Amino acid sequence: MSAAAPLPPSIHSIGSLPKVAWAKGSYVYDAAGKQYIDGSGGPAVYCIGHGNPEVNQAIKAQLDRVAHGYRYNFTSDALEELTEIIRARCGGTLQHMVYVTGGSEAVESCLKLALQYHAACGEMSRRRFIARERSWHGNTLGALSVSGFLERKKAFEGSLLDVSRLSPANVYRPVAGATAETAGEACAQELESEILRLGPEKFAAFIFEPVVGAAGGCVPAPPGYAKRVREVCDKYGVLMISDEVMSGAGRCGSWRALEADGVEPDIMAVAKGLAAGYLPLGAAIYSNKVADAIHGAHGAPMTGHTFTGHTACCAAGAAVQKIVAREKLVERVRDNEVVLKAMITEAMQGVEAVGDIRGRGYFIATELVANRNTRVPFPAEHKLYMRIRQQAFDNGLICYPVGGNVDGVNGDAVILAPPYNATSAELDEIVSKMAKSVRQVLAATGVG
Repeated sequence: MSAAAPLPPSIHSIGSLPKVAWAKGSYVYDAAGKQYIDGSGGPAVYCIGHGNPEVNQAIKAQLDRVAHGYRYNFTSDALEELTEIIRARCGGTLQHMVYVTGGSEAVESCLKLALQYHAACGEMSRRRFIARERSWHGNTLGALSVSGFLERKKAFEGSLLDVSRLSPANVYRPVAGATAETAGEACAQELESEILRLGPEKFAAFIFEPVVGAAGGCVPAPPGYAKRVREVCDKYGVLMISDEVMSGAGRCGSWRALEADGVEPDIMAVAKGLAAGYLPLGAAIYSNKVADAIHGAHGAPMTGHTFTGHTACCAAGAAVQKIVAREKLVERVRDNEVVLKAMITEAMQGVEAVGDIRGRGYFIATELVANRNTRVPFPAEHKLYMRIRQQAFDNGLICYPVGGNVDGVNGDAVILAPPYNATSAELDEIVSKMAKSVRQVLAATGVG
């Protein structure tokens, strides 16, 4: 087996970056004129592609009137329109929201809402959170605390919250003693055991990703898992927080990712697909139960920022969501999931390193392993995921690599998260270039 060539020092860099010049639809162009097809919507953000004239016009029209009406002085048409859209898409009791400018802020707001809820209920002992390993919730200190992403956390250890941590819920890699069929129940029992170990009166909320993104590579909740988690949380008065920053807003074939699991959380975070990257936008959405307690005791949520409810950002979000609804793009994503998975499976035929192809909707990952039978990952020092990212970039494809998905150090996966409105030809180009890039890297490093 040949030694792998050295990579640049930064784990998040692929070397000297080209300068972006312009983009249209599924394609991005750099200043040198090179074309890239955006197979992952950047970091699963650009869900209706780039340069949409309807969205751009909505933003320009808002800017011509007023860019931002500060939340303590004004509401706005854009904010109220987006609020009604989100209420309709969420349905049920998720009818209240705090707008922010990104996913980390959305998760941070969810955590604060949970704490404020228990304070409003007179339960100040409920200060602790439960989360899972191999999860990613954001870069603010609270969101980072509940994340189970070793590489992104180690520089900040010592200043993070003390959080109860559970095993990943992964059918492909079930917890010890469980099978693919029993993984969901085993992980739900682990949650209940942790609540009982320290006492229910200690816990504010359990936070999890219905489909794990950056830290796991499109790992869906095992069948029945979310419903059991809902039961456990209700039994002990623990709030359920659904982090749908990556998986929500239609990415997984339903507007709420947990909708497919038949579950409504108490609080949820959404961001990336909400305004599709046209302007920064996210939201912490909370239920009537949470709202009644908080509004009754304190009048309003004690979270938010200068740019909460930013008028132009809300205008962008409303424009994006109207296009998504009018063109039935969430339904398109749902219906095409099986097509996209089949395309990837066919394109990767003969690649022995393919261990698992998984995900929901247009949020699909391919996990690579050194041995299919044992599911042992490749050694971390090879950093195959970064090499594949670089090779794909050289081949004119933007994809989303995942490293350490097995145990925080080892593991390689590649996420594809194309625009909801990508054409069949564009999907074919994305998948073909991904498969080509994987083959090239495996051959070049001598591990395939």
